[in-house]
Amino acid sequence: MSGHNKWSSIKHKKGAADAKRGKIFSKLIKEISVAARFGGGDPNTNAKLRTILDKARIANMPNDNVARAIKRGTGEIEGMSYEEVMFEGYGPSGVAVLVDTLTDNRNRTVAELRHIFSKRGGNLGEAGCVAWMFSKQGLFTFDRAIGEEKLMNTLLEAGAEDIEDDGDFISVTTSQQNFEAVKKACDDAGIKYTDAEVSMVPQNTVKLGAEDAQKILNLMNDLEDYDDVRNSYANFDIDEETMKKLS
Repeated sequence: MSGHNKWSSIKHKKGAADAKRGKIFSKLIKEISVAARFGGGDPNTNAKLRTILDKARIANMPNDNVARAIKRGTGEIEGMSYEEVMFEGYGPSGVAVLVDTLTDNRNRTVAELRHIFSKRGGNLGEAGCVAWMFSKQGLFTFDRAIGEEKLMNTLLEAGAEDIEDDGDFISVTTSQQNFEAVKKACDDAGIKYTDAEVSMVPQNTVKLGAEDAQKILNLMNDLEDYDDVRNSYANFDIDEETMKKLS
């Protein structure tokens, strides 16, 4: 299993706990505001906003929170102004890490990320140092009860490239260009996904043993828990046996 799918599956499981803490709501509010700011507040004409609103729906975010976030983005009500910044660095064992942030203070975010990387045995790098190792790709997750066969019959024609049973759920990957088409195919067929996003996929992976695997998971968890981080990506690979030992 690739590092991309491994970390995605870990994040997917972790998302339930984040939702209970309310952390996911604060991150979604930022994402909604930024999407509305740059693409307008109408999800029918703003595909990025539409995707984020789907994530908010899955997380059971209250409609009032969503509406206020959109209005902050469009300037109808006063609020913080955020910018999107991608940071790059290296984790333990030379694992490449991308960190997608939304921040209202770039200097604060840089300092905090540098501290997190350093604390966990990595280092924040210069722009361009690892981004070339990743490409954009659509990623969907589904409850296993739906079944691979049904997903194959419905989504391959719409542009899905790979369907994989990840143990606790099924993941489907697409090209960035076919992401919206596959999403529409799901909606038209009444197939509910538990997550849908355009993700950064590593072109090669670094296989880790138990000790280094724990180190990189500590780093990735710290990054995900930082409020300014919207998403994080890495090119590590941990086999199933090692994952079971760590869990």
